[in-house]
Amino acid sequence: MIQTADRISSVQEYYFSRKLKEVELMRKAGANVINLGIGSPDLAPSEQTISKLVEQSRLDHNHGYQSYVGIPELRTAFAMWYLRYFMVNLNPANEILPLIGSKEGIFHISMAFVNPGEEVLIPNPGYPTYESATRLVGGKVRHYNLSADSGWYPNLYELEKQDLSKVKLMWINYPHMPTGTRASQQVFNDIIGFGIRNNILICNDNPYSFILNDKPISLLTANHAKQVGLELNSLSKSHNMAGWRVGMVAGHHEFINAILKVKSNMDSGMFKPLQLAAVEALKSPSSWYEQINKKYMERRLIAFDIMKTLRCSYDPDQTGMFVWAKIPSVYRDSTELTDKLLNEAHVFITPGIIFGSNGKDYIRISLCSNKELLLESKNRIIEFLK
Repeated sequence: MIQTADRISSVQEYYFSRKLKEVELMRKAGANVINLGIGSPDLAPSEQTISKLVEQSRLDHNHGYQSYVGIPELRTAFAMWYLRYFMVNLNPANEILPLIGSKEGIFHISMAFVNPGEEVLIPNPGYPTYESATRLVGGKVRHYNLSADSGWYPNLYELEKQDLSKVKLMWINYPHMPTGTRASQQVFNDIIGFGIRNNILICNDNPYSFILNDKPISLLTANHAKQVGLELNSLSKSHNMAGWRVGMVAGHHEFINAILKVKSNMDSGMFKPLQLAAVEALKSPSSWYEQINKKYMERRLIAFDIMKTLRCSYDPDQTGMFVWAKIPSVYRDSTELTDKLLNEAHVFITPGIIFGSNGKDYIRISLCSNKELLLESKNRIIEFLK
């Protein structure tokens, strides 16, 4: 038997990949499982976006390989989007690199900057891919704690008491997933200052800025941000284009060139009609975001009711396409509650422990299901609790 590479022994199959197999088996056995776990938008992109994709896909000359750095129209559209909504000036020629989804960028950045044995600061709780990418490139995972007591922000003062000499990279994610916490200008200024003082690359993963958040903010607005800062963004959540796989990374041109060395050896560019459709999406007026958020707001109210039904506590000011809540103390941890809900009520809710040990007493509901499914979930949970 051919042996696999040692590097994959350090990671597991992605939680949702495993869990969706379990859900599918339950459905084949006759259980009508409602999935409130995945943050995959169920709404469509704008009509202009879809029309542009169809129109451009019919042209013969659009089906060849494309530039590794994306077409100029897309880089310019990203730059204009950042200027309009984040008030950040980016040079589309060399400070923006389109990606096949921002998840790809997490791995590209890790490969471009992290040497074997170097340390990476990863939030707990946080997106699991930061950890798996670090392990796969041979880096050493070093978690930093986020908690409700600290407002879900890193305690930079405590971090700087520690030996940071081997730390190369720090992942942050604001608006934060899974907690829905917003950043502030002061938080970003402080984190960039921390990166400059300790020679640490700061990477903000920023796909949730436009979901139930009326004040989008970018890490790149911080003082001297381009000196040590990179930002990932994506159209998956903000424009209902998760399956289209369109993202970007922005920052200093030297950082972008380093990432390009990795990316150009891994893909052959993005389908041109997709890029042109993304340009249309990025031109969407503020009213388009508002109508999408109106739907999410209606759904969030039902999700809040589900949390109340489960006797969970939550912050009503959280942002993003999820609701994060603390479970009652009668449950050992979040897995006990979510397993009961899946097996007895046939409702799949994400246990917070998959995002790190600091999430063990929390659960997360996705807002990517319509009101009818959310209401049906609530009714099932009421029956389950009787």
